[in-house]
Amino acid sequence: MISSRPLAGVILASALLTGAAAAPAAASTAQPQAVVEAAAARPANGKVLYAGLSGGRGKLKVKNGLSSDAVFTLVRGKKKAVTFYVRAKSSATFSGVVDGTYRVFYTTGAGFNAAKKRFSRNADYRRFDDSLRFRTTATTSSIWTVSIKRVVGGNARSTGINPGDFPA
Repeated sequence: MISSRPLAGVILASALLTGAAAAPAAASTAQPQAVVEAAAARPANGKVLYAGLSGGRGKLKVKNGLSSDAVFTLVRGKKKAVTFYVRAKSSATFSGVVDGTYRVFYTTGAGFNAAKKRFSRNADYRRFDDSLRFRTTATTSSIWTVSIKRVVGGNARSTGINPGDFPA
């Protein structure tokens, strides 16, 4: 279970990641070009890819302990709020989360395709089982910290989802 203490501190949530849904391998003659294209399209760490609902005082900090890049998306109700990029072995913070309860989706992989906003290789699509609630008062606002890394028995479970169910 995940919990939050507004501004008094942050909660570290470790996701249990198991397996990966591998994308079909490209033909060996096409791989060098695909790698060059992916490297050119790789966003900067913390790059906001979508901000449809932002401007609040909440913050989501992500620590990516994996050797793969990740894309995080917050969804409130049925509306995608924000999507941002976190490089492997890096941390990034999105400031501006509007109050509300959010589902957290993330995908990891390699060869990020900027046009499709998806990874082209070794993509794994997941959703945290628990939601995150952001709340602002006159003196405080919510700050959540989520850490993804391979662990046995983390305190924040995630579930694999179909790529088509990821809010791209």
